[in-house]
Amino acid sequence: MKALFDTVSNSCSKIVTQSYSTSFSMATKMLATTIRQDIYNIYGFVRFADEIVDSFHDYDKETLFKRFEADLEIALVDKISLNPILNAFQHTYHKYNIEKHMVDSFMKSMKLDLTKTTYLTENEYNDYIYGSADVVGLMCLKVFVNGNTEEYNKLKSSAMSLGSAFQKVNFLRDLKADFDVLERTYFPNTDLNNLDESSKELIIKDIESDFAKGLEGIKLLPIEAKFGVFMAYRYYSQLLKKIKKTPALDIKNTRVRVPNYKKVELLTRSYVKYQLNLL
Repeated sequence: MKALFDTVSNSCSKIVTQSYSTSFSMATKMLATTIRQDIYNIYGFVRFADEIVDSFHDYDKETLFKRFEADLEIALVDKISLNPILNAFQHTYHKYNIEKHMVDSFMKSMKLDLTKTTYLTENEYNDYIYGSADVVGLMCLKVFVNGNTEEYNKLKSSAMSLGSAFQKVNFLRDLKADFDVLERTYFPNTDLNNLDESSKELIIKDIESDFAKGLEGIKLLPIEAKFGVFMAYRYYSQLLKKIKKTPALDIKNTRVRVPNYKKVELLTRSYVKYQLNLL
């Protein structure tokens, strides 16, 4: 039965989320049960594409990506895939009428990671972030507002800002792996070999501006989504605080983390704020 296969597919997406990101998994658990699975489905899809270009160093990444891309196209047209991650994603894609250009933009940015290592201009940088992060935020927003076009349009800009903030924090957190292992430099006009405090501060101010815009949108989200997204915001804000305290030259030589006990503390504090309507 197709229903059983769909259940198995959903379970796979949930396992991918829980296995690859404890922080995102924790935030997703704070969403209403009515939308939680669809966020797992989106995460499973974007995670698999990202893993192909970032992790499978002993394999032909370009061939793997082309196969994944072809399977994705077939899944979206046929509304089924024997790849359970794509089968789960296509269900959410059709359920919430996610625009095809969002998927195409995401895949375009992921494909760039196969060959492009340096982003020299702000336009290149912003285009990559739009495809790799902003559209993921928009896909999730489609789920959060349950297809309400008016609500979606009202929150679209803030969702993109939040996606940008998350991605830029990831760039700073993963600076060592991106630069030393993958030989990538995302920040334009920045010498990562000699990253100084002024350059770091400019990047952080840009992220803080994105976070401020994103928070305004979080406050307006439907109740089913508000606390879960706020939890993700709090986690990434904490990461940024730790990065801000880390000397510029040390950022490239370490990976800043938020310990599990701190994540639990963030969850508790965030819940109190939420319950007291301080959000």
